[in-house]
Amino acid sequence: MNNAVNRFYNSIEGAASQSQSGLVELFVYFLTVELGQEAASPKQIIDCFEACDLTVPANVSARLAEGLRSKPPKYIRTNGTYKLQRHMREALSKKLGAETVTAQTSATLRGLEHRLPVGADKEFLKEAIDCFEIGANRAAIIMTWILAMDHLFAYILAHKLTDFNAALSKDKGVKITSVSQRDDFTEIKETKFIELCRAAGIVSNDVRKILDQKLGTRNSCAHPSGVTVNKSKVIDFIEDLVDNVILKFPV
Repeated sequence: MNNAVNRFYNSIEGAASQSQSGLVELFVYFLTVELGQEAASPKQIIDCFEACDLTVPANVSARLAEGLRSKPPKYIRTNGTYKLQRHMREALSKKLGAETVTAQTSATLRGLEHRLPVGADKEFLKEAIDCFEIGANRAAIIMTWILAMDHLFAYILAHKLTDFNAALSKDKGVKITSVSQRDDFTEIKETKFIELCRAAGIVSNDVRKILDQKLGTRNSCAHPSGVTVNKSKVIDFIEDLVDNVILKFPV
């Protein structure tokens, strides 16, 4: 979330002059509108302040309570979590300017595209970003996940095949005992593939956590559901996989 909330903060005109109560409002907007959460907890709002290297208000819960008592109220409270009243949400959306944020985030992704060497990976990422820019957020996530997995397959075949096969041969939950070509990886479930990459020492535990998290997001996007996929989630998804998989493991 750190990259996404910093990008959001940087997109706010006059962010440095915002009061702490104003920033609380903006971070509730970020969590519930940009990230698509149902509501935001005081702890999550504190995390936003800390991620942006900002002084945390002395009592976030008290500031939220003030917003509940204002006329008209700014928030709706449910089980200790908060979301914006409709009038407040629409006012902040207008203030932030959705088109400006979209343009900035598109530029961020195009910057990632230019960091990749010329080849199939670069072209595939370009198409994923094309999907994002026309609002096909689910497609952008699915394409980026496919790219990351295919890139790892190529990296293992080129540099870590012996290590991967050693880990694979010890795992009784997989039908095959070794891989020798890209198609062989299709015999391994993605959750198991990530486990094997970690067991073989190919990825660190931090990268494993990223892959597990992103796989969950991909699964949510791969089937019809009521889950909302916001632009910030797509940006975070693509940035994480490009920085921590595609660029970290050059083929």
